[in-house]
Amino acid sequence: MTAACAAPALVVPAPAAPVAVRRLLVLAFIAATSPLAVDLYLASFPAIQRDLGTTPQMVQLTLTAYLVGVSVGQPIWGPLSDRFGRRVPLLVACSLTLASSVAIVLAPSIELLIAGRFVQALSAAAGMVIARAMISDLADGYAGMQSLSVMMTIHALVPVAGPVLGGVLATMLPWRGVLAVLASVVAVQLVVSVVLVRETLPPGRRTSRLRYGDLLRVLRRPAFVSHALTVGCAVASVMAYVAASPFVYQHVLGLSPLAFGASFAVNALGMVCGSLLSARLALRRVHPARTVAWALPGATTSCLLVIVASTSAWPLLMVAPVLTHAVCAGLVMTNCMGLAMAHARGLPGAGSAVLGLLMFVPSTLATPLPGVLGGAGSAVPMGAVMTGCTLVGAVVFALGRWWTARHADSEASLLG
Repeated sequence: MTAACAAPALVVPAPAAPVAVRRLLVLAFIAATSPLAVDLYLASFPAIQRDLGTTPQMVQLTLTAYLVGVSVGQPIWGPLSDRFGRRVPLLVACSLTLASSVAIVLAPSIELLIAGRFVQALSAAAGMVIARAMISDLADGYAGMQSLSVMMTIHALVPVAGPVLGGVLATMLPWRGVLAVLASVVAVQLVVSVVLVRETLPPGRRTSRLRYGDLLRVLRRPAFVSHALTVGCAVASVMAYVAASPFVYQHVLGLSPLAFGASFAVNALGMVCGSLLSARLALRRVHPARTVAWALPGATTSCLLVIVASTSAWPLLMVAPVLTHAVCAGLVMTNCMGLAMAHARGLPGAGSAVLGLLMFVPSTLATPLPGVLGGAGSAVPMGAVMTGCTLVGAVVFALGRWWTARHADSEASLLG
């Protein structure tokens, strides 16, 4: 992998200015629906199972349905934002997210809860894809990579606060109350979008018609696809942990909902550290491919250690490698996301949409697997799925770097 991951020399022009932190704060908050919708109710999984008289696997499907909705939704919203601008589609999507969030609170069965989560994700996907596209509108090259890393760092604070808040809420409120808190946050996001978000794509730069064919144009760029799929595999390894951890940590390790939320937040903080380190390395103009080449072996080793700890007499030892994996996954996701968007030059909306699709499709396949393999009573299936996703990501990344090495001048101009 070392030879395949070797980064080409870069042409270094005058550095462009990154996006202002104030705007990045707003964009990070707008894009925060999806991580909050995932993390806030995790501690309530056992309560949902008891209240709706269902199984752990069915409860986990509420998370899988959300990931499917996010995957499908981003290719829809990306071209819409290229045609009609960023702001109007964002406002429409936020309104739909609020309506579906209220419906989820009132869902009388697990089947309707799963369906509601899918619809919620379809609309919430707009915040993610449009935020990335706005950054591409405002900055590119290393400046864009630094801006994306800063936004991802801010964005990653949501998984830090979300599980802790969810654990606290789960001890105070029924699971419907927890989801009502999420609906309230979505309402605030709608207000923030109306008041603070400004258009970044002027009419002269918009497409003349709604062109979903641009999605295929982006998919014909091998370097884009390889880096986007690497992001997807890294996200899948994290989501396998997210889906299984409420049962593993509370049933296998015996943690309370509040203790689970705290431990989950520590791991999310690891991802924040990875994103912060990415921003620092981008500021120093370290090639992102080198950073990923360093991080992937660490992520793979950490996943293997999760399995080792799970089969030992002290399964609590898995907490340390899970944290290390979170740091490495943060490095992989942020840098490969920046590389993918660099190779989507000229089609930022479509590129962001396809990136979102390839980012979450692997997760829709990975999240049910720990439960199918018996993850409610053991941590081994969780570790095995995490390891498999990370190894696939390493192979895809190595193939992508091999292809990119044959087009070094092209990537140098994109990152300059």
